[in-house]
Amino acid sequence: MTITQLEYVLAVAKHRNFTLASEKCFVTQPTLSMQIQKLEDELSVQIFDRSKKPIELTAIGKVIVDQANTVVTESKRISDIVDKEKGRVTGEFKIGIIPTIIPTLLPLFLKTFTKRYTEVNVIVEELQTHEIIKQLKDGVLDIGIVATPLNEQDLIEKPLYYEPFAAYLPQGHSLLKKSKIKPTDLEVKDMLLLEEGHCFRNNVINLCKPDHEIRTSKLRLNTGSFDALMQLTQDGFGYTLLPYLHTKRLSDSDREFIREFENPVPSREVSLLYSKSQLKLQIIKALEKTISSIVRGVILTEDTQIISPL
Repeated sequence: MTITQLEYVLAVAKHRNFTLASEKCFVTQPTLSMQIQKLEDELSVQIFDRSKKPIELTAIGKVIVDQANTVVTESKRISDIVDKEKGRVTGEFKIGIIPTIIPTLLPLFLKTFTKRYTEVNVIVEELQTHEIIKQLKDGVLDIGIVATPLNEQDLIEKPLYYEPFAAYLPQGHSLLKKSKIKPTDLEVKDMLLLEEGHCFRNNVINLCKPDHEIRTSKLRLNTGSFDALMQLTQDGFGYTLLPYLHTKRLSDSDREFIREFENPVPSREVSLLYSKSQLKLQIIKALEKTISSIVRGVILTEDTQIISPL
């Protein structure tokens, strides 16, 4: 029995297809099949039911896969131990980031991180929160950047920063007469929201709990784009809330229609999310340090007090 054979088993269990699993493992399909067959012969059991389409695990196969996950994870920890001892930050690192964070946060830290840690091969993917959670638990991703709290079993949440909200209002709106606004000034029925599935939508709804029935009388909208919400705001369909980093990208003319909140300012918690196995911890710590040092100076001022709407 070898670690490689167990990795092949895990790949087939994940993709439920020998050809696709072999592509993901960068080996030929006959090689992968032969190694899994050798393992089954050695154990005198059948791990996969090949008569099913797609391929399914047998009862004993499910138990073997659970144990294989543990063995493969622990084997990878040896490399982490060596890297930590030698002070190296190196290797492939897969990051999943939710759509409402990726366009503003990624440009802030990616260039700095990759220039500072040249031996890290960074792979970034835009994913919804539930997809990030699944891929972290499946070992596909190394880390996620998400809005929290989530309180997911087997995953660690490490807060990075708290991002305030700001209102983007249409021309002539009464709230533009105020220098700063309060959550009690808001009504969900007049607000343009992201489509369901985006945690930022939930943040906004929780913030406006006094009017928690969602009624979009002027427009029923399904979008994941803040830019689309802003355009519709400009066209007079309502108003919207934006995360603070998004407001930093606006032109001076657009910023005239932004109103920030009085203290304590409603915000969302943005965290690193990773497995309790804490593989690649050296890279995780490096990423945390890089993002925290950059964002801290961009978001908070000394007189800012923040609260979370969750």
